[in-house]
Amino acid sequence: MDFQTFQAQRRLLIRQRVRLMVNQYEVHAENPDGSEGELIAFAQQKRLAFKEQVTFYSDDDKQHPLFGFKARQRLDLGATYDVTDPSGQPIGNFRKDFKASLLASTWHLEQPGLGVTTGSERSKFVAILRRVWDFIPYVDSLPFAWPYHFDFAANGQETFAVDKKFALRDKYVVDIKDPRLDRRLVIAQAVALDALQHR
Repeated sequence: MDFQTFQAQRRLLIRQRVRLMVNQYEVHAENPDGSEGELIAFAQQKRLAFKEQVTFYSDDDKQHPLFGFKARQRLDLGATYDVTDPSGQPIGNFRKDFKASLLASTWHLEQPGLGVTTGSERSKFVAILRRVWDFIPYVDSLPFAWPYHFDFAANGQETFAVDKKFALRDKYVVDIKDPRLDRRLVIAQAVALDALQHR
């Protein structure tokens, strides 16, 4: 898929593959009928990394890097993650707002020229339920499969949304409302919602 077509995508489908030591993510375009279309990005995240870094490739052969994100600091709950292209040029960044996230996970995403877009969990009930789940003996080791949703907005206008679907494997639908948003930055943030949610 050429870059112009990639940037014109309004809806993306992200699926997680669970492997022994890594999490893998497939990003697909959506077909007109709503089904999963062409694979447009593939990423792999090592579990328990001290300094988080995720690279996105054009396919699962991992021969052609497209972009990636990397934490500026090691094991920092409020770390900023820089999103760059394969040559290291900045695309934007995102960070978790640790204080606001005590009640509902909140993230700030910044793209040069567009300012800051803030996203938080749509349902405060689900946000609290997720926190309680982590303290229930025996249950805390099971994945939290209940769907949750993030809405991102800037200056009172919705920019994009990430909806987790009810499934055994994590599956997300990303709806992009602001055509100016760099799709690479949106994909990085959407994957981070899954990969970094418990950091």
